[in-house]
Amino acid sequence: MGVIVLGLTLLSLTIWLGLLCFWGQFWRTDQQLEMGETQLQSLPAVCAVVPARNEAELIPTTLRSLLLQDYPGSFNVFLVDDRSTDRTANFAEGVAHAVGKPQQLHIISGESLPSGWSGKLWAVEQGIKSASKFAPDYFLLTDADIEHDPSNLRRLVAKAIQEDLDLVSVMVRLRCESFWEKLLIPAFVFFFQKLYPFRWVNNPNNPTAAAAGGSILIAREALERIGGIQVIRQALIDDCALAMAVKKSGGVGSREQGAGSKGEEFSPLPPAPCPSASPGRIWLGLSSLTRSLRPYDSLATIWDMVARTAYTQLNYSPLLLLGTLVGMPLIYLVSPVCLILGAVWGNWAIALTGFLGWLLMTFAYYPTIRFYKCSPWFALSLPAIAFLYTLMTLDSALRHWQGRGGSWKGRVYPSPDNL
Repeated sequence: MGVIVLGLTLLSLTIWLGLLCFWGQFWRTDQQLEMGETQLQSLPAVCAVVPARNEAELIPTTLRSLLLQDYPGSFNVFLVDDRSTDRTANFAEGVAHAVGKPQQLHIISGESLPSGWSGKLWAVEQGIKSASKFAPDYFLLTDADIEHDPSNLRRLVAKAIQEDLDLVSVMVRLRCESFWEKLLIPAFVFFFQKLYPFRWVNNPNNPTAAAAGGSILIAREALERIGGIQVIRQALIDDCALAMAVKKSGGVGSREQGAGSKGEEFSPLPPAPCPSASPGRIWLGLSSLTRSLRPYDSLATIWDMVARTAYTQLNYSPLLLLGTLVGMPLIYLVSPVCLILGAVWGNWAIALTGFLGWLLMTFAYYPTIRFYKCSPWFALSLPAIAFLYTLMTLDSALRHWQGRGGSWKGRVYPSPDNL
């Protein structure tokens, strides 16, 4: 028995050594938008698209932050009121007048949701269609719960221009105030970075692609090249699907050929593929200044947030689910459990190996805890947190099998196979 336990502990320790040394340095928090230069070499036109469904509580703050961006170029905001019942559009209009920028805000009444579309992406599609009449160089796709730092758009555009990027995205700082938020929200970011190491995402030669839907700047030419939002219309994890489509599409000679210049009409039809195209260039990082105001102040709200798409992230695969249910305990639970067992049995080889494994995962998690300004003691709780996330993933699969998966804002979406 002791040999088996020691073997499992050594395996867990080896996995952590491999993750820390060879998995894209996912645990670091050095990929931050605010670390870059903000000097603008040109002033491209930008149109923001904000889907909003029953956001009257947050829209006065978030829309105000968007309208008060310090970006000196042409900037318009298209808010798509997705059939709200709480007068979201009225509040938005009031905000625009209050800050003296009613001409920059364009409110679109959302149409009925057609089959084959998720609600958010259908709203985004309508916003892009209206904004395309302005022939912008870039679209800023953002959520109605995001409070933008005044410099956010300027930094995004500067990043895109300086590095010739097709898509720039930041994972905004999620709200982290209540106990449950402090316990579970930093881990959500940590697991996302482990799933999509930002350094791999930002490497055009690596196929890994991801984005964070709260703040995405995408070149109009890149959106045209992939065939528009309609190509991901069924995606529940739409941000990562969009990033993957852009990175796969190729970006050869796009700007040199003048694509995305003024006066061109937006075309929803994908162009013919170019066999010599290089990968599309994308960048994903963290933001320490732009933040989400969406509260997740209880275990239930965080549980629902994770369970809504966790099984989708596994591509609805029972095999991947089984691998997750086995892998998560092996990676996160074996070390602390074996530390305790080794101490109880007096087997110090098992106890020491378990201690080292727990120490490595704590070391990996600490930068995220520090980024979110939480107590360092939370870094020690990663095994318990991982156990909760494993249960959330299992619940996500159960909800899917019961036809309750993908619920958001009063809508329940089936898997793409059932659409």
